[in-house]
Amino acid sequence: MTGKNQDRRGRTRPGWMRPGWMRPGWMRPGWMRPGWMRPGWMRPGWMRPGWMRRGRVRRGRVRRLGADLRPLRTSRDFRLVFTSRTVTLFGSQATEVALLVQARQLTGSAVAVGLLGAAELVPLVVFGLYGGTLADRVDRRRLIRWCEAGLGGCAALLVANASLPHPAVWPLYVVAASMMALAALQRPSLDASVPRVVRSDQLTAASALLGLSSNASFIAGSALGGVLAAAPGPQAVYLLDAASFAVSLGFLGWLGPLPAPAAPGGDATEPAPGRSGLRDLLAGVRYAWGRPELIGSYLVDLSAMTLAYPNALFPFLAAELHAPWAVGLMFAAPSAGAACASAASGWTGRVRRHGRAIALAAAVWGLAITALGFAPDIAAALAFLVLAGGADMLSGVFRDTLWNQTIPDRLRGRLAGVELLSYGLGPSAGQIRAGGVASLTTPRFSLWSGGLACVAAIGVTCAAFPGLLRYRATAASQANSPAPSPTSGLDS
Repeated sequence: MTGKNQDRRGRTRPGWMRPGWMRPGWMRPGWMRPGWMRPGWMRPGWMRPGWMRRGRVRRGRVRRLGADLRPLRTSRDFRLVFTSRTVTLFGSQATEVALLVQARQLTGSAVAVGLLGAAELVPLVVFGLYGGTLADRVDRRRLIRWCEAGLGGCAALLVANASLPHPAVWPLYVVAASMMALAALQRPSLDASVPRVVRSDQLTAASALLGLSSNASFIAGSALGGVLAAAPGPQAVYLLDAASFAVSLGFLGWLGPLPAPAAPGGDATEPAPGRSGLRDLLAGVRYAWGRPELIGSYLVDLSAMTLAYPNALFPFLAAELHAPWAVGLMFAAPSAGAACASAASGWTGRVRRHGRAIALAAAVWGLAITALGFAPDIAAALAFLVLAGGADMLSGVFRDTLWNQTIPDRLRGRLAGVELLSYGLGPSAGQIRAGGVASLTTPRFSLWSGGLACVAAIGVTCAAFPGLLRYRATAASQANSPAPSPTSGLDS
């Protein structure tokens, strides 16, 4: 709304102040009495020197705590990858929830619902490793696009099955396994492509931004998938997922070329056309074994997930705390903590001791799970889970940075497959350990004992691989992270 003396854009109209509006003599002489301002009312030193500069410094520090957005501003291809992954993960997480809901609706069996996870485990292991080998052999952009198109086709099959008068059960398992196989094939190429499109000094910020989008997509996708699957039905969720893959494929269509990496002639780690994929994979493992900081980071991650993964115990702990209504909040709390850590990750780019940061963050995860086992009420339990999720997010950010800075481009695909394997097997093994210990003792004992075992295992790993703690990121250590080429989409 504008005033009568302003135009439509809010600008003051010329000539609105008429001449002579201030009558002469309106200010009477002597209106200000002498002596009204007492001497000494302004105490000396009330304005501290440098107060304005310190205020600017404080505001600058607050801004530096926020997420570092430089990768999004400077790299066109990273913007495309970031947007594509965000849209895809949102739809995929909604479908993951809808599959569980539809399996329960069709079978009414908890075992049948649990078998969906079992159907996804074998494709994750097999195709994750094979996808890592392919990422070092073929054009990564082409592999990413074909897998994205295949995932969209799988979502269309779920729509067709849900549209039948009597949907079948077996397509749920077949399509779930197929989608996991395609996602496992695609993931190593996506992870290995990030250092191609982002400058080496922005790798930490890129990992934090990708983590933020993953957690936000997990929270939003799970919530929307649960709501739509319960009201309109799973078919609406599958339609949403198919549309998300179409949108994501459109963004990937603008992605710049990502050809297969080239290696110096005679390098035993170079993928050869006549050599089996297993030999190529073993060559990558041999390289990782010669780098103690890499092996140490893998073992720290496996220790945290295998010994202190608490998700299987959430229903039991919620019931013991007389808060069965909070089971969903307990599942969402780690993701909320991870999102908060990513949003305040601006300081992570100034960390150079990535090995120490990985070990410290993983130890905080273990201590938070230990505290969860002693939580007196549901509020404390949720607070400890938020803390654990933030620590896990920071550990993942520093792990990704260390891997991207130390692994040569010609090996990134194979080692990304090994990383995906640890991501998949660690939580599964953690579920088995937590449930087994809880069945022999109590859920609380399983939680706090697993947290302490996690901290102890991290200490043993650091002692066995001291190179993890000694690792320091320098310009020399980033030599294996080549600068993006002019065709990688970096803005000038």
